Amino acid sequence: MSATLIRWVERMNIEPTECLIESTPDAVPITALQEAELERWCSTQSPEIGAWARRCGFSARAGTYIQLPGTLPRVLFGIGERIDRFSFAELPHLLPPGNYRIDTPLEPKQASATALGWATGAYRFNRYQRTTQSLAKLCWPTGAERHAVIRSAHAIARVRDWINTPASDMGPAELALIAEQLAQRWGATCRTTVGDDLLTANYPLIHAVGRASSRAPRLIDLTWGATTAPRVTLVGKGVCFDSGGLDLKQPAKMVSMKLDMAGAAHALALAGMIMDAQLPVRLRVLVPAVENSIGGNALRPSDVVRSRKGTTIEVTDTDAEGRLVLADAIAEASSERPRLLVDFGTLTSSARAALGPDITAMFTNDDELASRLAILAEATQEPMWRMPLWRPYARDLAGKVAELSNVADLNLGPAPMGDAIHAALFLEHFVGAGIPWIHMDLFGWNQRNRPGRPEGGEACNLLCLFELIAAKWPAQQRDDPS
Repeated sequence: MSATLIRWVERMNIEPTECLIESTPDAVPITALQEAELERWCSTQSPEIGAWARRCGFSARAGTYIQLPGTLPRVLFGIGERIDRFSFAELPHLLPPGNYRIDTPLEPKQASATALGWATGAYRFNRYQRTTQSLAKLCWPTGAERHAVIRSAHAIARVRDWINTPASDMGPAELALIAEQLAQRWGATCRTTVGDDLLTANYPLIHAVGRASSRAPRLIDLTWGATTAPRVTLVGKGVCFDSGGLDLKQPAKMVSMKLDMAGAAHALALAGMIMDAQLPVRLRVLVPAVENSIGGNALRPSDVVRSRKGTTIEVTDTDAEGRLVLADAIAEASSERPRLLVDFGTLTSSARAALGPDITAMFTNDDELASRLAILAEATQEPMWRMPLWRPYARDLAGKVAELSNVADLNLGPAPMGDAIHAALFLEHFVGAGIPWIHMDLFGWNQRNRPGRPEGGEACNLLCLFELIAAKWPAQQRDDPS
Protein backbone atom coordinates (compact mmCIF):
# COMPACT_ATOMS: atom_id res chain seq x y z
CA MET A 1 0.00 0.00 0.00
CA SER A 2 1.52 3.31 -1.05
CA ALA A 3 2.12 6.14 1.42
CA THR A 4 0.00 8.40 -0.81
CA LEU A 5 -2.95 6.02 -0.59
CA ILE A 6 -2.61 5.74 3.17
CA ARG A 7 -2.69 9.53 3.58
CA TRP A 8 -5.62 9.79 1.17
CA VAL A 9 -7.80 7.28 3.00
CA GLU A 10 -6.86 8.69 6.39
CA ARG A 11 -7.81 12.26 5.48
CA MET A 12 -11.42 13.20 6.07
CA ASN A 13 -13.26 15.08 3.33
CA ILE A 14 -14.36 17.80 5.79
CA GLU A 15 -13.67 17.92 9.50
CA PRO A 16 -17.30 17.61 10.61
CA THR A 17 -17.06 19.68 13.78
CA GLU A 18 -14.89 22.54 12.52
CA CYS A 19 -18.10 24.55 12.19
CA LEU A 20 -18.69 24.27 15.98
CA ILE A 21 -16.65 26.83 17.93
CA GLU A 22 -16.22 28.29 21.38
CA SER A 23 -18.35 31.31 22.24
CA THR A 24 -17.17 34.56 20.67
CA PRO A 25 -18.25 38.16 21.41
CA ASP A 26 -19.02 38.81 17.75
CA ALA A 27 -21.40 35.85 17.37
CA VAL A 28 -24.68 36.88 15.72
CA PRO A 29 -27.69 35.67 17.72
CA ILE A 30 -30.24 33.44 16.01
CA THR A 31 -33.77 33.74 17.33
CA ALA A 32 -35.89 30.72 16.47
CA LEU A 33 -39.61 31.36 16.06
CA GLN A 34 -42.64 29.31 15.20
CA GLU A 35 -45.22 30.90 12.91
CA ALA A 36 -47.64 31.37 15.82
CA GLU A 37 -44.99 33.17 17.86
CA LEU A 38 -44.01 35.81 15.31
CA GLU A 39 -46.59 38.49 16.07
CA ARG A 40 -46.08 38.21 19.82
CA TRP A 41 -42.30 38.48 19.35
CA CYS A 42 -42.65 41.52 17.09
CA SER A 43 -44.83 43.22 19.69
CA THR A 44 -41.96 43.05 22.18
CA GLN A 45 -39.53 44.73 19.77
CA SER A 46 -39.20 48.28 18.53
CA PRO A 47 -41.72 49.31 15.86
CA GLU A 48 -38.90 49.49 13.31
CA ILE A 49 -37.98 45.82 13.83
CA GLY A 50 -41.55 44.62 13.50
CA ALA A 51 -42.05 46.73 10.38
CA TRP A 52 -38.83 45.37 8.87
CA ALA A 53 -39.90 41.77 9.42
CA ARG A 54 -43.28 42.47 7.78
CA ARG A 55 -41.74 44.31 4.83
CA CYS A 56 -39.40 41.36 4.24
CA GLY A 57 -42.42 39.06 4.15
CA PHE A 58 -41.00 36.94 6.97
CA SER A 59 -43.64 34.55 8.26
CA ALA A 60 -41.43 32.29 10.45
CA ARG A 61 -42.32 29.38 8.19
CA ALA A 62 -39.92 26.50 8.90
CA GLY A 63 -36.61 26.96 7.08
CA THR A 64 -36.98 30.69 6.31
CA TYR A 65 -34.84 33.45 7.77
CA ILE A 66 -34.12 37.16 7.63
CA GLN A 67 -31.27 39.27 8.92
CA LEU A 68 -32.37 42.24 11.01
CA PRO A 69 -30.64 45.59 10.46
CA GLY A 70 -28.97 47.69 13.09
CA THR A 71 -25.76 48.02 15.08
CA LEU A 72 -26.56 44.71 16.83
CA PRO A 73 -27.35 42.27 14.00
CA ARG A 74 -29.69 39.37 14.58
CA VAL A 75 -31.12 36.51 12.53
CA LEU A 76 -34.75 35.47 12.75
CA PHE A 77 -35.24 31.85 11.75
CA GLY A 78 -38.46 29.91 11.35
CA ILE A 79 -38.70 26.46 12.88
CA GLY A 80 -41.37 23.80 12.88
CA GLU A 81 -43.39 22.50 15.77
CA ARG A 82 -40.33 21.50 17.79
CA ILE A 83 -36.59 22.00 17.91
CA ASP A 84 -34.82 18.84 16.83
CA ARG A 85 -31.67 17.65 15.07
CA PHE A 86 -32.69 19.03 11.69
CA SER A 87 -34.22 22.35 12.78
CA PHE A 88 -31.06 24.42 12.18
CA ALA A 89 -29.21 21.96 9.97
CA GLU A 90 -29.44 23.94 6.72
CA LEU A 91 -28.06 27.15 8.22
CA PRO A 92 -24.31 26.38 7.83
CA HIS A 93 -24.77 26.80 4.07
CA LEU A 94 -27.77 29.13 4.13
CA LEU A 95 -26.32 31.92 6.28
CA PRO A 96 -23.43 34.17 5.24
CA PRO A 97 -20.07 32.98 6.63
CA GLY A 98 -19.51 34.18 10.18
CA ASN A 99 -20.02 33.19 13.81
CA TYR A 100 -23.49 32.61 15.21
CA ARG A 101 -25.14 31.56 18.43
CA ILE A 102 -28.64 30.36 19.21
CA ASP A 103 -30.25 32.60 21.80
CA THR A 104 -33.43 30.54 22.07
CA PRO A 105 -33.34 28.50 25.32
CA LEU A 106 -32.51 24.86 24.68
CA GLU A 107 -32.82 21.81 26.88
CA PRO A 108 -29.63 19.69 27.06
CA LYS A 109 -30.93 17.10 24.58
CA GLN A 110 -32.00 19.88 22.21
CA ALA A 111 -28.59 21.52 22.57
CA SER A 112 -26.80 18.28 21.62
CA ALA A 113 -29.21 17.59 18.77
CA THR A 114 -28.83 21.13 17.43
CA ALA A 115 -25.03 20.95 17.49
CA LEU A 116 -25.06 17.58 15.75
CA GLY A 117 -27.52 18.85 13.14
CA TRP A 118 -25.32 21.89 12.45
CA ALA A 119 -22.23 19.67 12.04
CA THR A 120 -23.94 17.15 9.75
CA GLY A 121 -25.64 19.96 7.83
CA ALA A 122 -22.25 21.48 7.05
CA TYR A 123 -21.14 18.31 5.27
CA ARG A 124 -20.50 18.34 1.54
CA PHE A 125 -18.46 15.82 -0.44
CA ASN A 126 -16.01 17.85 -2.50
CA ARG A 127 -12.91 15.67 -2.43
CA TYR A 128 -12.63 15.79 -6.23
CA GLN A 129 -13.50 19.46 -6.70
CA ARG A 130 -11.19 22.46 -6.55
CA THR A 131 -13.43 24.47 -4.28
CA THR A 132 -13.01 26.42 -1.10
CA GLN A 133 -15.86 26.36 1.33
CA SER A 134 -16.70 29.04 3.88
CA LEU A 135 -19.36 28.01 6.35
CA ALA A 136 -21.42 29.70 9.01
CA LYS A 137 -20.08 28.56 12.39
CA LEU A 138 -22.10 27.91 15.51
CA CYS A 139 -20.97 28.56 19.06
CA TRP A 140 -21.45 25.41 21.08
CA PRO A 141 -24.94 25.55 22.62
CA THR A 142 -24.94 25.52 26.40
CA GLY A 143 -25.58 22.05 27.77
CA ALA A 144 -24.52 20.12 24.67
CA GLU A 145 -22.68 16.84 25.35
CA ARG A 146 -19.67 17.73 23.27
CA HIS A 147 -17.94 14.37 23.25
CA ALA A 148 -21.14 12.62 22.18
CA VAL A 149 -21.78 15.20 19.44
CA ILE A 150 -18.24 14.94 18.10
CA ARG A 151 -18.33 11.14 18.18
CA SER A 152 -21.64 11.02 16.32
CA ALA A 153 -20.69 13.71 13.80
CA HIS A 154 -17.45 11.93 12.95
CA ALA A 155 -19.21 8.59 12.52
CA ILE A 156 -21.84 10.06 10.20
CA ALA A 157 -19.21 11.93 8.17
CA ARG A 158 -17.09 8.79 7.82
CA VAL A 159 -20.03 6.78 6.51
CA ARG A 160 -20.86 9.52 4.02
CA ASP A 161 -17.25 9.89 2.90
CA TRP A 162 -16.72 6.18 2.40
CA ILE A 163 -19.96 5.69 0.46
CA ASN A 164 -19.46 8.78 -1.69
CA THR A 165 -15.95 7.78 -2.70
CA PRO A 166 -16.01 6.08 -6.13
CA ALA A 167 -15.11 2.42 -6.34
CA SER A 168 -11.87 3.24 -8.17
CA ASP A 169 -10.62 4.70 -4.87
CA MET A 170 -12.65 2.56 -2.44
CA GLY A 171 -12.01 -1.09 -3.17
CA PRO A 172 -11.50 -4.10 -0.89
CA ALA A 173 -7.92 -3.03 -0.08
CA GLU A 174 -9.02 0.47 0.93
CA LEU A 175 -11.74 -0.93 3.18
CA ALA A 176 -9.13 -3.11 4.85
CA LEU A 177 -6.88 -0.08 5.32
CA ILE A 178 -9.71 1.84 6.97
CA ALA A 179 -10.20 -1.03 9.43
CA GLU A 180 -6.46 -1.20 10.10
CA GLN A 181 -6.34 2.51 10.86
CA LEU A 182 -9.30 2.21 13.24
CA ALA A 183 -7.51 -0.67 14.95
CA GLN A 184 -4.31 1.35 15.33
CA ARG A 185 -6.18 4.31 16.78
CA TRP A 186 -8.05 2.34 19.43
CA GLY A 187 -5.63 -0.46 20.20
CA ALA A 188 -7.65 -3.13 18.42
CA THR A 189 -6.41 -6.11 16.43
CA CYS A 190 -7.12 -6.37 12.71
CA ARG A 191 -6.27 -9.22 10.39
CA THR A 192 -7.32 -9.75 6.80
CA THR A 193 -7.67 -12.96 4.82
CA VAL A 194 -7.07 -12.28 1.12
CA GLY A 195 -7.64 -14.05 -2.19
CA ASP A 196 -7.19 -17.82 -2.35
CA ASP A 197 -6.39 -17.86 1.36
CA LEU A 198 -10.17 -17.50 1.78
CA LEU A 199 -10.54 -21.03 0.46
CA THR A 200 -7.91 -22.34 2.84
CA ALA A 201 -9.66 -20.57 5.73
CA ASN A 202 -13.06 -21.90 4.57
CA TYR A 203 -14.81 -18.76 3.35
CA PRO A 204 -15.92 -20.17 -0.02
CA LEU A 205 -18.87 -17.84 -0.66
CA ILE A 206 -16.79 -14.70 -0.17
CA HIS A 207 -14.16 -16.10 -2.52
CA ALA A 208 -16.70 -17.15 -5.15
CA VAL A 209 -18.34 -13.73 -5.32
CA GLY A 210 -15.10 -11.76 -5.51
CA ARG A 211 -12.74 -13.99 -7.46
CA ALA A 212 -13.46 -12.50 -10.92
CA SER A 213 -12.21 -9.04 -9.93
CA SER A 214 -8.61 -7.95 -10.40
CA ARG A 215 -8.88 -6.68 -6.82
CA ALA A 216 -8.77 -9.73 -4.61
CA PRO A 217 -11.65 -10.46 -2.23
CA ARG A 218 -10.93 -10.47 1.47
CA LEU A 219 -12.43 -10.89 4.92
CA ILE A 220 -11.59 -8.09 7.35
CA ASP A 221 -11.65 -9.17 11.00
CA LEU A 222 -11.28 -6.53 13.75
CA THR A 223 -11.42 -7.32 17.47
CA TRP A 224 -11.27 -5.00 20.48
CA GLY A 225 -11.97 -5.10 24.19
CA ALA A 226 -11.45 -7.48 27.07
CA THR A 227 -11.85 -11.14 26.17
CA THR A 228 -14.03 -11.61 29.26
CA ALA A 229 -16.48 -8.85 28.28
CA PRO A 230 -19.88 -9.55 26.61
CA ARG A 231 -19.40 -10.22 22.91
CA VAL A 232 -20.93 -7.82 20.40
CA THR A 233 -20.34 -8.61 16.73
CA LEU A 234 -21.00 -6.36 13.74
CA VAL A 235 -21.04 -7.68 10.17
CA GLY A 236 -21.05 -5.32 7.18
CA LYS A 237 -21.58 -6.07 3.51
CA GLY A 238 -18.52 -4.70 1.73
CA VAL A 239 -19.36 -5.06 -1.95
CA CYS A 240 -17.25 -2.17 -3.20
CA PHE A 241 -18.87 -2.27 -6.63
CA ASP A 242 -21.67 -4.48 -7.87
CA SER A 243 -21.91 -5.00 -11.62
CA GLY A 244 -24.42 -7.77 -11.00
CA GLY A 245 -21.88 -10.34 -12.14
CA LEU A 246 -22.94 -12.41 -15.11
CA ASP A 247 -26.54 -11.41 -14.31
CA LEU A 248 -25.41 -7.95 -15.38
CA LYS A 249 -27.26 -4.90 -14.12
CA GLN A 250 -28.66 -2.34 -16.51
CA PRO A 251 -26.57 0.87 -16.67
CA ALA A 252 -29.21 2.95 -14.88
CA LYS A 253 -29.03 0.59 -11.91
CA MET A 254 -25.27 0.11 -12.01
CA VAL A 255 -24.29 3.78 -11.86
CA SER A 256 -24.97 4.03 -8.12
CA MET A 257 -23.33 0.77 -7.13
CA LYS A 258 -20.41 2.39 -5.36
CA LEU A 259 -22.89 2.53 -2.46
CA ASP A 260 -23.05 -1.27 -2.19
CA MET A 261 -20.39 -1.19 0.53
CA ALA A 262 -22.60 0.96 2.78
CA GLY A 263 -23.08 -1.98 5.14
CA ALA A 264 -19.33 -2.16 5.72
CA ALA A 265 -19.20 1.60 6.23
CA HIS A 266 -21.88 1.38 8.91
CA ALA A 267 -20.24 -1.53 10.73
CA LEU A 268 -16.84 0.21 10.82
CA ALA A 269 -18.26 3.59 11.84
CA LEU A 270 -20.35 2.04 14.62
CA ALA A 271 -17.25 0.17 15.78
CA GLY A 272 -15.43 3.50 15.98
CA MET A 273 -18.21 4.92 18.15
CA ILE A 274 -18.13 1.93 20.49
CA MET A 275 -14.36 2.09 20.90
CA ASP A 276 -14.38 5.86 21.34
CA ALA A 277 -16.96 5.54 24.13
CA GLN A 278 -14.96 2.70 25.71
CA LEU A 279 -18.05 0.55 26.07
CA PRO A 280 -17.26 -2.56 28.14
CA VAL A 281 -17.80 -5.12 25.37
CA ARG A 282 -15.71 -7.57 23.40
CA LEU A 283 -16.23 -6.09 19.96
CA ARG A 284 -15.73 -7.95 16.73
CA VAL A 285 -16.26 -6.56 13.24
CA LEU A 286 -16.38 -8.83 10.19
CA VAL A 287 -16.42 -7.24 6.73
CA PRO A 288 -16.45 -9.43 3.62
CA ALA A 289 -14.92 -7.01 1.08
CA VAL A 290 -15.35 -7.91 -2.58
CA GLU A 291 -16.03 -6.52 -6.02
CA ASN A 292 -18.74 -8.36 -7.94
CA SER A 293 -17.21 -8.36 -11.42
CA ILE A 294 -17.33 -10.19 -14.73
CA GLY A 295 -14.52 -12.44 -15.88
CA GLY A 296 -13.67 -15.84 -17.18
CA ASN A 297 -13.76 -17.22 -13.65
CA ALA A 298 -16.89 -15.37 -12.52
CA LEU A 299 -19.57 -17.10 -10.52
CA ARG A 300 -22.23 -18.43 -12.91
CA PRO A 301 -26.00 -18.66 -12.49
CA SER A 302 -26.82 -22.26 -11.43
CA ASP A 303 -23.39 -22.81 -9.84
CA VAL A 304 -23.45 -24.58 -6.47
CA VAL A 305 -21.10 -23.43 -3.70
CA ARG A 306 -20.73 -25.01 -0.28
CA SER A 307 -20.85 -22.31 2.43
CA ARG A 308 -18.68 -22.01 5.53
CA LYS A 309 -21.51 -23.57 7.52
CA GLY A 310 -21.53 -26.54 5.15
CA THR A 311 -24.86 -25.75 3.50
CA THR A 312 -24.82 -26.05 -0.28
CA ILE A 313 -26.07 -22.93 -2.07
CA GLU A 314 -27.48 -22.87 -5.58
CA VAL A 315 -26.66 -19.47 -7.08
CA THR A 316 -29.88 -18.63 -8.88
CA ASP A 317 -28.89 -14.99 -9.39
CA THR A 318 -25.33 -13.63 -9.30
CA ASP A 319 -26.77 -10.18 -8.59
CA ALA A 320 -27.92 -11.40 -5.17
CA GLU A 321 -24.31 -11.62 -4.02
CA GLY A 322 -24.58 -9.60 -0.81
CA ARG A 323 -26.43 -12.30 1.08
CA LEU A 324 -23.78 -14.81 -0.04
CA VAL A 325 -20.80 -12.93 1.39
CA LEU A 326 -22.75 -12.06 4.54
CA ALA A 327 -23.64 -15.74 5.03
CA ASP A 328 -20.02 -16.82 5.49
CA ALA A 329 -19.29 -13.88 7.80
CA ILE A 330 -22.42 -14.49 9.89
CA ALA A 331 -21.54 -18.17 10.21
CA GLU A 332 -18.12 -17.22 11.57
CA ALA A 333 -19.64 -14.60 13.87
CA SER A 334 -22.02 -17.20 15.27
CA SER A 335 -19.16 -19.54 16.17
CA GLU A 336 -18.39 -17.32 19.18
CA ARG A 337 -22.04 -17.04 20.23
CA PRO A 338 -22.08 -13.25 20.76
CA ARG A 339 -24.60 -11.62 23.07
CA LEU A 340 -25.62 -9.43 20.13
CA LEU A 341 -25.08 -9.89 16.40
CA VAL A 342 -25.92 -7.05 13.99
CA ASP A 343 -25.47 -7.19 10.23
CA PHE A 344 -25.76 -4.29 7.79
CA GLY A 345 -26.29 -4.45 4.07
CA THR A 346 -27.74 -2.65 1.07
CA LEU A 347 -29.43 -5.91 0.31
CA THR A 348 -32.71 -5.63 -1.57
CA SER A 349 -34.58 -3.21 -3.79
CA SER A 350 -37.81 -4.70 -2.43
CA ALA A 351 -37.07 -3.10 0.95
CA ARG A 352 -36.89 0.26 -0.83
CA ALA A 353 -40.07 -0.52 -2.76
CA ALA A 354 -41.87 -1.28 0.50
CA LEU A 355 -40.51 1.51 2.70
CA GLY A 356 -38.94 4.09 0.39
CA PRO A 357 -35.40 5.46 0.62
CA ASP A 358 -35.51 6.91 4.14
CA ILE A 359 -36.80 4.01 6.25
CA THR A 360 -34.53 1.09 7.04
CA ALA A 361 -36.04 -2.37 6.93
CA MET A 362 -35.13 -4.04 10.21
CA PHE A 363 -35.48 -7.76 10.91
CA THR A 364 -34.78 -9.41 14.24
CA ASN A 365 -35.38 -12.68 16.03
CA ASP A 366 -35.80 -10.87 19.37
CA ASP A 367 -39.01 -9.01 20.23
CA GLU A 368 -37.43 -7.07 23.10
CA LEU A 369 -34.68 -5.76 20.81
CA ALA A 370 -37.33 -4.73 18.30
CA SER A 371 -39.28 -2.76 20.90
CA ARG A 372 -36.22 -0.98 22.23
CA LEU A 373 -34.97 -0.14 18.75
CA ALA A 374 -38.33 1.32 17.79
CA ILE A 375 -38.17 3.74 20.74
CA LEU A 376 -34.55 4.68 20.07
CA ALA A 377 -35.12 5.15 16.34
CA GLU A 378 -37.85 7.68 17.06
CA ALA A 379 -35.73 9.47 19.65
CA THR A 380 -32.74 9.78 17.30
CA GLN A 381 -34.89 10.60 14.24
CA GLU A 382 -33.56 7.59 12.34
CA PRO A 383 -36.64 5.91 10.88
CA MET A 384 -36.80 2.14 10.68
CA TRP A 385 -39.58 -0.37 10.46
CA ARG A 386 -39.64 -3.94 11.70
CA MET A 387 -40.30 -6.36 8.87
CA PRO A 388 -41.51 -9.91 9.49
CA LEU A 389 -39.32 -12.99 9.46
CA TRP A 390 -42.27 -14.82 7.93
CA ARG A 391 -40.89 -18.33 8.21
CA PRO A 392 -43.43 -20.02 5.91
CA TYR A 393 -41.59 -18.18 3.11
CA ALA A 394 -38.44 -20.16 3.92
CA ARG A 395 -39.78 -22.99 1.74
CA ASP A 396 -39.32 -20.71 -1.28
CA LEU A 397 -35.55 -20.82 -0.74
CA ALA A 398 -35.23 -24.57 -1.26
CA GLY A 399 -32.75 -25.22 -4.05
CA LYS A 400 -33.52 -27.52 -6.93
CA VAL A 401 -30.11 -29.21 -6.88
CA ALA A 402 -28.73 -27.84 -3.58
CA GLU A 403 -29.99 -27.29 -0.07
CA LEU A 404 -30.68 -23.57 -0.51
CA SER A 405 -31.11 -21.11 -3.35
CA ASN A 406 -29.87 -17.57 -2.87
CA VAL A 407 -33.02 -16.17 -4.52
CA ALA A 408 -36.57 -17.50 -4.45
CA ASP A 409 -38.28 -18.27 -7.76
CA LEU A 410 -40.86 -15.60 -6.83
CA ASN A 411 -38.16 -12.97 -7.28
CA LEU A 412 -36.84 -13.99 -10.69
CA GLY A 413 -39.73 -12.61 -12.72
CA PRO A 414 -40.69 -9.05 -13.66
CA ALA A 415 -42.72 -8.57 -10.46
CA PRO A 416 -40.61 -9.80 -7.52
CA MET A 417 -42.43 -10.54 -4.29
CA GLY A 418 -41.04 -10.51 -0.77
CA ASP A 419 -37.34 -10.53 -1.61
CA ALA A 420 -36.36 -8.55 1.52
CA ILE A 421 -38.03 -11.21 3.66
CA HIS A 422 -36.47 -14.03 1.65
CA ALA A 423 -33.03 -12.42 2.01
CA ALA A 424 -33.45 -12.06 5.77
CA LEU A 425 -34.59 -15.68 6.07
CA PHE A 426 -31.60 -16.75 4.00
CA LEU A 427 -29.26 -14.95 6.41
CA GLU A 428 -31.07 -16.30 9.47
CA HIS A 429 -30.15 -19.81 8.33
CA PHE A 430 -26.52 -18.94 9.20
CA VAL A 431 -27.25 -17.35 12.60
CA GLY A 432 -26.56 -19.69 15.48
CA ALA A 433 -29.56 -20.83 17.54
CA GLY A 434 -30.39 -18.54 20.44
CA ILE A 435 -28.17 -15.64 19.32
CA PRO A 436 -29.97 -12.24 19.46
CA TRP A 437 -29.68 -10.96 15.90
CA ILE A 438 -30.58 -7.77 14.04
CA HIS A 439 -30.49 -7.47 10.26
CA MET A 440 -30.52 -3.97 8.78
CA ASP A 441 -31.52 -3.81 5.10
CA LEU A 442 -30.57 -0.18 4.51
CA PHE A 443 -30.25 2.18 1.54
CA GLY A 444 -27.43 4.44 2.69
CA TRP A 445 -28.22 7.21 0.22
CA ASN A 446 -30.04 10.54 0.06
CA GLN A 447 -31.62 11.11 -3.34
CA ARG A 448 -32.07 14.85 -2.76
CA ASN A 449 -30.77 17.62 -0.54
CA ARG A 450 -32.62 18.19 2.73
CA PRO A 451 -31.64 20.02 5.91
CA GLY A 452 -28.78 18.06 7.48
CA ARG A 453 -29.03 15.35 4.83
CA PRO A 454 -27.19 16.33 1.65
CA GLU A 455 -27.60 14.32 -1.52
CA GLY A 456 -25.29 11.29 -1.56
CA GLY A 457 -24.14 8.71 0.94
CA GLU A 458 -25.95 8.67 4.25
CA ALA A 459 -25.63 7.03 7.66
CA CYS A 460 -28.72 5.10 8.71
CA ASN A 461 -29.56 4.21 12.31
CA LEU A 462 -26.02 4.55 13.63
CA LEU A 463 -27.12 6.61 16.62
CA CYS A 464 -29.96 4.38 17.73
CA LEU A 465 -27.84 1.22 17.46
CA PHE A 466 -25.06 2.86 19.44
CA GLU A 467 -27.56 3.88 22.10
CA LEU A 468 -28.97 0.34 22.17
CA ILE A 469 -25.53 -1.12 22.87
CA ALA A 470 -24.49 1.66 25.26
CA ALA A 471 -27.68 1.24 27.31
CA LYS A 472 -27.16 -2.50 27.61
CA TRP A 473 -23.46 -2.27 28.41
CA PRO A 474 -22.83 1.28 29.68
CA ALA A 475 -19.36 2.68 30.21
CA GLN A 476 -18.61 4.13 33.61
CA GLN A 477 -17.99 7.55 32.05
CA ARG A 478 -19.18 7.75 28.47
CA ASP A 479 -18.78 11.49 27.93
CA ASP A 480 -16.66 14.31 29.29
CA PRO A 481 -18.56 16.78 31.50
CA SER A 482 -17.92 19.82 29.30
